[in-house]
Amino acid sequence: MKIARALISVSDKTGVADFARELEKLGVEIISTGGTATLLREEGIATRDISSYTGFPEVLDGRLKTLHPKVHGALLYLRGNQEHETTAREHGIEAIDLVVVNLYPFEATIAKPGVTLAQAIEQIDIGGPSMLRSASKNYQSITVVVDPADYEIVLAEMRDRGSETTLKLRERLAIKAFIKTSDYDRAIATFLNENQETETSFSVSLPLVSRLRYGENPHQTASLYGNFTEHFEKLHGKELSFNNLLDITAAADLIDEFEEPTVAILKHTNPCGVGSDPDLREAWMKAFATDKQAPFGGIIICNRPLDLAVARAIREIFSEVIIAPDFASDARALLQKKKNLRLMRALQLSAPNEKPEMDIRSVRGGLLVQQRDAAEIGEIETKVVTRRPPTRQQSAAMLFGWRVVKHVKSNAIVYAGADRTLGIGAGQMSRVDASRIAVWKAQEAGLSLTGSAVASDAFFPFPDGLTAAADAGATAAIQPGGSVRDNEVIAAADARDLAMVFTGVRHFRH
Repeated sequence: MKIARALISVSDKTGVADFARELEKLGVEIISTGGTATLLREEGIATRDISSYTGFPEVLDGRLKTLHPKVHGALLYLRGNQEHETTAREHGIEAIDLVVVNLYPFEATIAKPGVTLAQAIEQIDIGGPSMLRSASKNYQSITVVVDPADYEIVLAEMRDRGSETTLKLRERLAIKAFIKTSDYDRAIATFLNENQETETSFSVSLPLVSRLRYGENPHQTASLYGNFTEHFEKLHGKELSFNNLLDITAAADLIDEFEEPTVAILKHTNPCGVGSDPDLREAWMKAFATDKQAPFGGIIICNRPLDLAVARAIREIFSEVIIAPDFASDARALLQKKKNLRLMRALQLSAPNEKPEMDIRSVRGGLLVQQRDAAEIGEIETKVVTRRPPTRQQSAAMLFGWRVVKHVKSNAIVYAGADRTLGIGAGQMSRVDASRIAVWKAQEAGLSLTGSAVASDAFFPFPDGLTAAADAGATAAIQPGGSVRDNEVIAAADARDLAMVFTGVRHFRH
């Protein structure tokens, strides 16, 4: 369909002047609105105001300009339909063949810290989505462009085809426009629902990143959606699996807990060991010492660039994935000798004040949606419940264990020192059993728990769990509290001269 007239109204003005200039060279009449019209005129491009086209002024601070029968009639009437053609002529409706629209920056606005409801509402576009939908419905005749990245594709077809575009391109661009308006409306509804605390339906639309070879097991199909590639870049190795992606996410969530140089090892999303040290190789040795069996085939992550010394230590065991903010060139060269090992660069894109991401889980017949667990505790000195307060060393050990136990499957127990894990018990039906496993792991690794701190993701329901920890050598404990038998547990701690802190925060992880 030959393009003779275009309506251009964009919020993101990237490349629009160059695009309009090329349209002008092809003999296309340009109609525009507000700031877009001003920009095009400043660039010397002949532009007709929308008010001249409709015969109605832009009013209400620009809120009403394109919501007009002449605009939507020009977009909706069927070319070649005699009745529609006659009606268009009778009402002075001039055909619009190309619609170039992108929307008010609602999503960018609500991402700003401290944005108010009024500011967000002001960035809800009405006319733009309406034009996109009208034009896209009539894609048999109209070309619609919602993304500046498509300007050159449209121009290329017009130059090659005498100012026409192909049906295939128009159809693809229309689908893109419908996806955009759908995502835009969903972002608005999600924001309003969250901030107004209304109960309504939940929906999500994410772009396809890749089809995976299979899911959690080979007989299951799987795909990855969203913006994973904005958070991680694969530098080397074979294709990421479904399980790799889960483990990488779990590893990143864990390492985010630490500001000091830290290395963590995970297997099946559970931490095997975590160590902190100014020397990253020493941090690795502390993490690996916690459990020297489970890490084989696991995930290794560190929060500092990985150098050759660390690479030499790490490559001694078989790992599925290694993640770091960066890799020294010689370290990367060494690790890349293992062709199947995936090397992932963690991209630092999250703002410190960013809202917690939503955690979505499937259940039979529906979805569960919650905020990701981003709870932190303040100074633990104010939360001491025993007669004896913790020493500075014990406080450090409690906080280290607490940051790790948050990422261990419930029931979870972690024995820790001030800069390392010593024993981890994960996913047990009984908290006492989780503690026994953690103690056994420490014994297998040849690590002493004397003077350690024990961290529990949920309260000790009975004194027995705490007593077992004291018997293993723990001298401090950190737990949420909240059991009906808290007084008994506190009494047991006092009887063993343990320092204990109640955080008031639980970290169940199912």
